[in-house]
Amino acid sequence: MAEEISRRTLALGLGTLGAGVLLPGVARAQDPQTYSEDEVLAAAQRVFGTGAEGLATVVRHVFEDLGRPNAYIEGDEGSGAFGVGLRYGSGNLRMKGGVTVTHLYWQGPSVGFDTGGNASRVFTLVYNLRHTDDIFHRFGGVDGSAYFIGGVGVNYQRRNNVTLAPMRAGVGFRLGANIGYLHYTRRRRLNPF
Repeated sequence: MAEEISRRTLALGLGTLGAGVLLPGVARAQDPQTYSEDEVLAAAQRVFGTGAEGLATVVRHVFEDLGRPNAYIEGDEGSGAFGVGLRYGSGNLRMKGGVTVTHLYWQGPSVGFDTGGNASRVFTLVYNLRHTDDIFHRFGGVDGSAYFIGGVGVNYQRRNNVTLAPMRAGVGFRLGANIGYLHYTRRRRLNPF
């Protein structure tokens, strides 16, 4: 808490001096091109259902870590692993302030101490996405180190300045930890690489 207050004080002080420094979750709080926590929670509840246990806590955690997103993806995916894993999904990207919805797919391999399979609904918060074309790349991340509460898990994926925070809830059983990436594409691909 003290660290957060210090960051906010520093950001306000530097902003007053005209330094133009933006710290996560501070100056963006009033940005009309980002989603508020209430908007995100309402959209996530449409994806997962209003009874998704722990959803508000997971959303709050991501907002505390990363601030306000400027886009989100809602979709479905399936995955399976036995040491080496595969994940496939599809969904729609929605950017704040835009009327366009971009349909996309994702696929990717993973390797680790991981076994099982699952089908999930996915709601991904997207940070610092300037153009929809910037999503069509590989984003690395670690699963298993995810923040998890009440059936909803989240991990972070990064590429350059763009950060993704996919939240997943679904059916199946997958246990362990892995490292891998997801490749976001315009067309469905069977090749996960």
